[in-house]
Amino acid sequence: MGNISKRFWLGCAAVGALNASMMASAGAQDANKQEPIELKPIVVKGAKQTGIDAPTVLTERITRKELQERQVDRIEDIGRLDPGINYSRTSDSINIRGLGDNRVLTTIDGIRVPWLDDGARGVKGGISSIDFDTLSTLDIIQGADSSLFGSGALGGVVSLRTLNPEDLLTEGKNWGSLTKGSYDSADRSWNINQALAARANNTYILFQGGYRAGDERENMGDIGGFGATRTEKNPAEYDQNNLLFKLHQHVDGGHRFGFTAERFDLDEDMDKYNASTGTYEAGSFKEAKTRKRERISATYDYDGSGDAWLDQASVILYWQRLTQGDDSSAWRDSAPIGVYRRDNTMEETDVGINAVGLKAVEFGGYTHTFKFGMDGYLSSVKQQALGEDNCDIAWTFTCSFLHTNQAEMPKVEGGTIGLFVEDQISLYDDRLRITPGLRFDWYERNPQDTPLYEVNPGFTGYPPDSSDSKFSPKLRAEWDAADNVILYAQWAQAFRAPSSTELYMTYGGPGTYINFGNPDLKPETSNGFDIGAKFGDDQFGGSVSIYNNYYKNFIDTVSMTAAEAGVPPGMFPMGITKYVNRGHVQIYGAEAKAHYVFSNGWKTWGGIAFAQGKDTDEDVYLNSIPALKGVLGVGYATETWGADFSMTAAAARNKVENPDSDYNKTPGYTLFDITGWWEPEQFKGMRIQAGVYNIFDKKYWNALDIPDSGSVPKDYFTEPGRTFKISMTQRF
Repeated sequence: MGNISKRFWLGCAAVGALNASMMASAGAQDANKQEPIELKPIVVKGAKQTGIDAPTVLTERITRKELQERQVDRIEDIGRLDPGINYSRTSDSINIRGLGDNRVLTTIDGIRVPWLDDGARGVKGGISSIDFDTLSTLDIIQGADSSLFGSGALGGVVSLRTLNPEDLLTEGKNWGSLTKGSYDSADRSWNINQALAARANNTYILFQGGYRAGDERENMGDIGGFGATRTEKNPAEYDQNNLLFKLHQHVDGGHRFGFTAERFDLDEDMDKYNASTGTYEAGSFKEAKTRKRERISATYDYDGSGDAWLDQASVILYWQRLTQGDDSSAWRDSAPIGVYRRDNTMEETDVGINAVGLKAVEFGGYTHTFKFGMDGYLSSVKQQALGEDNCDIAWTFTCSFLHTNQAEMPKVEGGTIGLFVEDQISLYDDRLRITPGLRFDWYERNPQDTPLYEVNPGFTGYPPDSSDSKFSPKLRAEWDAADNVILYAQWAQAFRAPSSTELYMTYGGPGTYINFGNPDLKPETSNGFDIGAKFGDDQFGGSVSIYNNYYKNFIDTVSMTAAEAGVPPGMFPMGITKYVNRGHVQIYGAEAKAHYVFSNGWKTWGGIAFAQGKDTDEDVYLNSIPALKGVLGVGYATETWGADFSMTAAAARNKVENPDSDYNKTPGYTLFDITGWWEPEQFKGMRIQAGVYNIFDKKYWNALDIPDSGSVPKDYFTEPGRTFKISMTQRF
């Protein structure tokens, strides 16, 4: 850890010097801003979308108002925003352009949210540790933007921003309040969320708290009882709470200093009625899941003016910890008969810094808008499986499968640094913009002495360190072909460093089976090509894009012989699997969206997304590719009320990794939803909203929810039938 820390902080020292110089230069500027303002993306003369937080041509920005209108108040609802965006409950990850898990990067307030996977016991996820009621905007980048984002942004980026106190303190108000309550019949959950903001001169403060409680999410399974044939969801109940605190201090000259503290906690208790009755006493299997994320961050933002050295700058220092747990207990009917318990946990703690600057300059007769910066973090990842069995008195063959009170991987300390720069060059009166970019990423993973790992039956010594680096260039061109019509093309490379699990996980034991990590894994890399167009405005507009992405060293698990794995013959008679780099994978597709708002209050919108993906070396399809999906809607709105009616249609998915099995294949479906809202004139700031989803109670599957294999019946993974949601929001 010491070596990583030294190299990490040496890399960050340059940013500290940059920040000090920037503050000295910016502080010398004269500014007469008497009223504190929220920092907004600036538009530099001769450039477009050049603010630090401004979306690029490949980005869709969704505001809090749009999230509210579409009743997207938790991660399960994100598919309503775009037919090309999907959520997988099995992996607890966002899927963009056929990639999910840790191949889609999620950030909150500029801080990356880890996606954890213990590789063996089903503890995985990360995106569900975010309360959507805290959000102010949500940016979705479809495809890699290599110069701005580092490891993990192969499929795209989901960038989340939480509320700032300035969001509630509009029109010069000194205090503001936002209250929301809701009910969702899909899991019979109710929710209350309260945000309060106040200002004293140039000091702004925000408190926000939320609580949600509910039961298991419904499905369309109709077989109850106990045992593996059950298709109804297991009974469950959960409660979730989130606390957010922000303090902003505005200083004359365009400076803002901030402090943020956040804590998210989700606890779910489940009766696993579908546990095998041949192994466990019927109804005795209980499972308690926990998801906890905590963070503290300090920020500095600068919005320059005049001849300042920088036009904009932002620095974030943060500490974040994500913990995921799965505590199961039961009474075992088969040998070894008696108490069974597994308390599986995985945790990652990160300490990091992000810094970015923006400067527009004129030279060579053109405007160059430079965006540059760095991000780096130290990480500590640990996993363990504590438990209890009646195997203390004597070793038996059956007990060799139990893997109790051990770790499947050593504790891993790591360091990651990324440096990037891009230059948006404006040509022909800003009608043509060329943006080259380059990013450099370096990572290192160091296994540490871990007593619980040493008792793992597969332990043969500590694996070696893993380290690598990568340059990722990009080139984008944008052309204003006509008023409000932008044609664009982009080529970008990206990469993903192997996770600690993929490098070092060892699950199994001699005489049974073994799943190996691979410390020799190479990082995944990609070449992505996008061409498309954006046109129109808020009244009439849309976009169309075609993409083709090639991936190399794609990380996956494969079965192999003892000789291939380098172990003695017969040591693992029940099978050997290992993480390896697949040679080549290709994913291509197309997306299109459009909307039109009529002058009489009516509006219509639609979108479609298609993707196809293969391991081109093995000539097999990928199970991570969703089905062709389209959305069509029509709505009507006045100043005080409105209603929307939408149709979502998906084609059948038959191109899967194992074409001889129907398990991962899904039929097509068509769903109809209706929503409405009302803002009574008598109660200023109040909004009541309701929606009915899957009006005709259609039975269907989200293909990404079905695991690649398993003994759970397919009907268990069906989506809810007809459900409704209602909410009330009051703003002061």
